[in-house]
Amino acid sequence: MNSRLNVHEPAALDASETKTSGGLSPLTIGNVEIGFPVVQAALSGYSDLPMRVIARRHGASYSVCEVMLDQFLLSLTKRQKTKHFLDIAEEEHPVGGQLMGAEPEQFSLGAMKLVEAGFDIIDVNFGCPVKKVLGRCRGGFHLSQPLVAIEILKRTRDIVPDEIPVTVKMRRGIDDSAEARDQFFQILDGAMDAGLAAATVHGRTVVQRYIGPSRWEFLREVTRHVSGRGFKILGSGDLFTAEDCLNMMEQTGVDGVTVARGAIGNPWIFNQARRLANGQLLLPPPTLHEQAAVMREHFDLCEQTYTVERAPLLMRKFCIKYSQNHPQYEQVRLAFPRLKTRDDFEAALAEHYTVDGPGRYIPRELHGSQEEC
Repeated sequence: MNSRLNVHEPAALDASETKTSGGLSPLTIGNVEIGFPVVQAALSGYSDLPMRVIARRHGASYSVCEVMLDQFLLSLTKRQKTKHFLDIAEEEHPVGGQLMGAEPEQFSLGAMKLVEAGFDIIDVNFGCPVKKVLGRCRGGFHLSQPLVAIEILKRTRDIVPDEIPVTVKMRRGIDDSAEARDQFFQILDGAMDAGLAAATVHGRTVVQRYIGPSRWEFLREVTRHVSGRGFKILGSGDLFTAEDCLNMMEQTGVDGVTVARGAIGNPWIFNQARRLANGQLLLPPPTLHEQAAVMREHFDLCEQTYTVERAPLLMRKFCIKYSQNHPQYEQVRLAFPRLKTRDDFEAALAEHYTVDGPGRYIPRELHGSQEEC
């Protein structure tokens, strides 16, 4: 099975943006050439095909789908309400498929469903801190049981074809104990020994969830630990601006960064990072007309992916996030929670985006805390 949605090709990037500069090397994961090392992370409930395509059209060189449960993948059918989970647009390659589960054999079989769907990289989730996930021995829970975690990685690497890289998403430990730190590095070493190509490391613990800062200094320790082994490290945590992305790479030595909450309603962050890396000035935030154009583009993709009837409901959360770029956010956001039709959406844009004007960069305090897994 290889379910792909055909949508138009993205506009070509300016020649100056096709190569990294400022000391940034193009990112390669296994045999997959990614390119510019600022990519979009997996986001539960958000990084579906429309969001990924929008990110791609705005400079993201790679993105990862929202995490899927192995049991769900194994029971997935071609029903209209579920088939979109495995849809891939031709223009978004390379794209990663992420999964999580509890039992090694079932986990590896779920990985094969992502391979059959056409994902270029398979990503194993050992990072999700959501309570109900942990209670079912999934996601970040695996950081507390290295032997099971390593068995999952081995079985997944063994079943996935050699030409498709396998990666793992981790937090810096289940908690801040010395035991958790040792377990983290035991799993990381196990990932390298099993033949994985890369790890994405979030600078918070599982218990910490999203409270307090992400410890970027831990990422520096991780990059030193894997030095010389050909294993790539991508950093995650507190990446809300283009400057954050470049600062993390400079300060920690990671090979790339994955933007999570900072990309929701803000696809412009990827080309902003490209400009800064190329030594160019950061452009002003998108104007109201530019924002409205991208929101319409996103809505169109949502209709193509989910049907005209379902799109308005699914676009509510995205429109609220996009509205954070509007100077009158507190007022504008109220226009979107009850969207029922495309006409409702267009009426909201007519009321708040008809007259062009400057946008704003999203304040850090508005970036939510619950979406990244």
